[in-house]
Amino acid sequence: MIEISKRLLRTVGRTNGHYGLIHEGDKILLGLSGGKDSLSLAHILKHMQRVAPFNFEFKAVTIAYGMGENLEALQAHCIEHGIDHEVYDTKIFDLAQEKIRNNSSFCSFFSRMRRGALYTYALENDYKKLALAHHLDDAVESFFMNFSYNGALRSMPPIYKAQNGLVVIRPLIHVRERQLRDCAKDANMPIIGDEACPAMRFDVKMPIARAETKAMLAQMEKENSALFVSLKKAFQNINLSSFSQADYLDS
Repeated sequence: MIEISKRLLRTVGRTNGHYGLIHEGDKILLGLSGGKDSLSLAHILKHMQRVAPFNFEFKAVTIAYGMGENLEALQAHCIEHGIDHEVYDTKIFDLAQEKIRNNSSFCSFFSRMRRGALYTYALENDYKKLALAHHLDDAVESFFMNFSYNGALRSMPPIYKAQNGLVVIRPLIHVRERQLRDCAKDANMPIIGDEACPAMRFDVKMPIARAETKAMLAQMEKENSALFVSLKKAFQNINLSSFSQADYLDS
């Protein structure tokens, strides 16, 4: 059994309690890439199964792109720790070979295809909820990227219902990335890194918007150590009438 910090477990527990992410009898599909975030979430959900005053089930599914990924270490780790896990084979990589050069945002392409594969598996196997391992840093970076590049005030909600009826939950949405990095390192998890990213197989320039946003936020946090604490509160304290969208103006 992997030891998980009490602070990390408390944060996830409070998030679950506040937003009602997981309930009695839920059947949850976890998108498991094998990175530090999703693998940590798998162990947190396993811990919750042992200690929560309600029963739920979850299964971890790894989307294989069809490019010869080596997932043996991840599969062995899940077996060792009693995590129900399956590799879901797709032909996403082959499809990308045909489509990607006409698609300027290949990261978005793979993200959409991976999410679509998870949706398909969930619906075909009667899962009502899909758990994703996005954390607070992801939410903040997405907010600033939407703000800076798309002209929209938008981030990542803890829970929402997709158009296909699946409920998508983010149990780690109030957790800092560094907590998950420490969790994976302390437990010596067999982390899958960028070597499994299909975009690395293409001779194209990597997108830099997220890297630049991450660097900007790191510098801002150096100057204001409470930055992410404040942003987390701000995401829960939205004053719609203080902006310029006509629908929300007090008039």
